[in-house]
Parts: sequence; C-alpha cells; structure tokens
Amino acid sequence: MENLSTPVDYLPIVIQLAIALGFVVLTMTITHLIGPKRKTTDIKLTAFESGIESVGNARQPFSIKYFIVAILFVIFDIEVIFMYPWAVNFREFGINGLIEMFIFMGTLLLGFIYILKKKVLEWND
Repeated sequence: MENLSTPVDYLPIVIQLAIALGFVVLTMTITHLIGPKRKTTDIKLTAFESGIESVGNARQPFSIKYFIVAILFVIFDIEVIFMYPWAVNFREFGINGLIEMFIFMGTLLLGFIYILKKKVLEWND
C-alpha cells in the first residue's frame, strides 16, 4: 500500500512559512517606526576608507595578476580534492578507475600547460 500525500500534509509547512514571513515583516515595520530618525549630511555621503579620504579615480585600472593566481589555485585545489575519494577507493574501481584517473590527471596537466603557455603565472610585464 502506498502512502499518498495530500495538501493537508503540507499545512504545517505553510503555517511555519507564514509565521516566519510575518515575523520578518512585523520586525522590520516596528524598527522602522520606533527607530531613530537621522538626517544625512553631505559629509556622510562622501567616499571614506579607513579614516582616510579617497584620492583619485576609483575606476583606475590595476593589475589583477594576484586574483588570477588565487582563482587558479582554487580551481586546481578543488580538482585535487576529487582525488581523495579515488585514493580511498582505488582498489574497488579497478582498471577502469585507474584509466579514468589518468584521463583526469591528463586534463589537469593540459590545463596547467595552457596556463604556462599563456604566461599567466609570470609577474613581470
């Protein structure tokens, strides 16, 4: 015999969702009504960073090599994490698992060679 769910079974979820949304709306409304009213001056709207006024254009181009290296590290680090489950279960995978890991490692190697050919990791321009 199969258990069939009816719309009544979802009533507790709907009630909990309604209570949660009601709490959010009520809390935001009350804090807006009884909270402090402040006037914003022009001095508060100026750009400010660590106690020092900003100098120059904020849209000035800058080198992003550090960020590229960080992104590459994360990408290769995540791909290396995929090797841990394989290392734990490599006997169960047999020869097919070994071939798949060689394909995976080859793909990583090709990606690394591509990065080296593009000279992404060179810091001097």
